Amino acid sequence: MLTLPAGPAGSRIIGLGHHQPARVMTNDDVAELVETNDEWIRSRTGIVTRHVADDDVGVADMATAAARHALADAGVTHEDVDLVVVATATAMDRSPNTAGRVAYALRTGFPPGASTPEGEEAPDLRDVVGPGVIDVNTACSGFAYALGLADQAIRAGSARTAVVVGAEKLTAVTDWTDRSTCILTADGAGAAVLRAADEPGVGPVVWGSEPEITPAVLIEAPQDKFAQDGRAVFKWAIMRAADRARRVVDAAGLRLDEIEVLVAHQANLRIIEPLAKSLGVEDRVVVTDITESGNTSAASIPLGLSKWWHAGRIPQGVPALLFGFGGGFTWAGEVVMTPER
Repeated sequence: MLTLPAGPAGSRIIGLGHHQPARVMTNDDVAELVETNDEWIRSRTGIVTRHVADDDVGVADMATAAARHALADAGVTHEDVDLVVVATATAMDRSPNTAGRVAYALRTGFPPGASTPEGEEAPDLRDVVGPGVIDVNTACSGFAYALGLADQAIRAGSARTAVVVGAEKLTAVTDWTDRSTCILTADGAGAAVLRAADEPGVGPVVWGSEPEITPAVLIEAPQDKFAQDGRAVFKWAIMRAADRARRVVDAAGLRLDEIEVLVAHQANLRIIEPLAKSLGVEDRVVVTDITESGNTSAASIPLGLSKWWHAGRIPQGVPALLFGFGGGFTWAGEVVMTPER
């Protein structure tokens, strides 16, 4: 008979990190590229600014920076990590995958295939066993999927410490002549460190898809540009998102009045605010990082969570509902306990 490992009761988030490119693009900057204006963008999306990566900065670079921040926050070294999961829909490099690139860079300090920095010796990796490395692509719900997979791996005994990252370079797949989409997109990364725990701090992931609107959000060859049916997405979010989010809370064995923080995908302020009201949590902490970060797809939940956590805007040790939705058309979420400071 096969022997199955006896894993821990669950996992907990013990550190958070994030990274955003230094370049900030305002609504007025966007208006120089396409017919629009600051008031129009703010009223329809809530976005005021967004961050844009330079051409030579890749998804893995931002993911690595966010992961380093999260590890430092957790007081954990890369040697303790036995699983790296990265959620992204915009990685241009196929192999090594993004998670593999992040794991390598965390250990060596530079990307795989790069020349050893001058004055440094090439690392001897012959006897090194690195972490498991997995990429997840469910677009905007990706971080919730990735966090669920990492938690399950820990509970199954396949890992004890995991780094989970959401990272996107959406501006690289943006059609800057399409006013309906270019006002939304941005770049960045967010990360969480999960560690095995006797008392679960991550509730069960609840995930699903919506076949009726599968083509509503696309990045397809050969154009490889982000396109969406904004009306279909908005209609689903207003009519169905709250029901799916309630399923997440139910699965965690909690009531909505016990949720202290809502971190939904930062798609549009006109979606986030009605969702919070439908769930009855509008008077709690509702992350609205979209105003200064735009839509960063799989990065938006961990990016907003980490930024608000490090700014002291999120209390410690309280239930937070994470809920993502978007391309595919996919959705997923889990309730997590916020870290302890």
